[in-house]
Amino acid sequence: MKLLKVLCVIALVFAVSAVAYAETQSVKISGDIAMRGFARGNYDLNNDPVAIETGVVGADTGAISTAWATFLQSTAEVQIDADLTDNVGGVIRLVNQRVWGNSNYFSEAGSMTGSIEAPFGDRFTSIAIAPGGDAFEVGVDLAYIELKEFLYSPLTLKIGRQDLWFGKGFIVGASQSDPSRSLFAREYTAINSFDAVRATLDYNPWTVDGVYAKIAENGLRADDDTNLWGINIGYVFDQYNAEVEGYSWYKNRRFCGNSASANAATLITTAYGHDTDDVINFGARGSFDPVEDWTVAVEGAYQCGEFLGFNGQKFNRNRRGFAVDAMVECRYFQEDYAWHPVGSLEYILYSGQHDIGDVGPTTNGAYKGWDRMYRGKFDTAIREFQNVYYKTLQGSTPSCTNQHQLLMKGTVEPTDSLTVDATYGLFWLAERYSSSITNKDVGSELDLNVTWDYTEDVSFNFLAGWFFPGEHFLAGRNDVATDVVGTVKLSF
Repeated sequence: MKLLKVLCVIALVFAVSAVAYAETQSVKISGDIAMRGFARGNYDLNNDPVAIETGVVGADTGAISTAWATFLQSTAEVQIDADLTDNVGGVIRLVNQRVWGNSNYFSEAGSMTGSIEAPFGDRFTSIAIAPGGDAFEVGVDLAYIELKEFLYSPLTLKIGRQDLWFGKGFIVGASQSDPSRSLFAREYTAINSFDAVRATLDYNPWTVDGVYAKIAENGLRADDDTNLWGINIGYVFDQYNAEVEGYSWYKNRRFCGNSASANAATLITTAYGHDTDDVINFGARGSFDPVEDWTVAVEGAYQCGEFLGFNGQKFNRNRRGFAVDAMVECRYFQEDYAWHPVGSLEYILYSGQHDIGDVGPTTNGAYKGWDRMYRGKFDTAIREFQNVYYKTLQGSTPSCTNQHQLLMKGTVEPTDSLTVDATYGLFWLAERYSSSITNKDVGSELDLNVTWDYTEDVSFNFLAGWFFPGEHFLAGRNDVATDVVGTVKLSF
């Protein structure tokens, strides 16, 4: 009798599998495995020893050097793409990312010890370090349904956790996340997706996208979530390799309660009835090749809405921020020389608030700082993440607000499998940091990158970067920061 039950179960499984297979056109499995080794020095721009923080596993009394941190970090991703009948598809991507040798994490190491800095406008709030998740935890990065020709042939609908990237990722490109708090180098997270609904109308050469995303779901019975709405309209020309797009993105963050929380997303109180922080973006981007082998690209965006940036803010404050990104790329010599040189020059401006201290309970008037939104394009290895993921001893503003930056880039290919590129960046503040620190010279950075394609599936990469603090950083807070990263990656 038991044997009969087993045979019946097996027969049922095969029957269901046959039906499922009949409804599936194709299933594709892909993924990658990446291992990285890090050596980072003076990320706080101070090589003097500091007291060990209590409460950290393995901590002892006294002081330690924060000059260097060395560690290894790996990421494994597996993605399944299923193409079903009637223009229906689904995508699932599973991710594990961890630091070698750790099973229960604290999110800092070596020269990066200290509090996590949570960006909020251009004001930062320390979050106490707490144990993270299991090193071998597997998370869901992508999980969405795709419906092509949904109700109407040009319409495609994607519902679920998905990647969103528009234009060059200047406003919306990545929602960097490390749910298990397992990474020391958090900018290398593989999880950049959004919980979203995206509707795309393809009227070639026109494309219209409408997006709704739930960024944060906080209290179950409280109206204190973070939501994102957006529309992006693009047009591709048939000459000059030209394209243009316009967009509007609206991020709404609501807060409730009258006491501060350890969660950076709920630090705002409502003592004066202000409980909404709105960021409304209007912008446009365009690029074209005026002559062969030259590309010019420009993007500009303006931010308005309501700014809420301090616990117990007394007065309502409006936003008045803007940003510009302009780039010229030259490929003129690419075919004339064996190393295929390519060069570019890019200028970026993020508006800033005069004096970071001008964000207090009785401050009024328009707020002119830039909100970084969900930028996905990062141009440098160190400066991009200062006071976003890694606190400098002096603090200061991060690279995503109140800053001019000029980037000079060059790329050569000594062989078909070897690529070498260099980036040199200059950074200076748009507005002075405070009445006591008036110098706007933030500094410069040099990044060197070498990539070797060992096979079609395996590549090696070596990155060396140095940030040289400018006169803005005072003595004792201006040591050179170094980032050295070696990577081996398998894609399948």
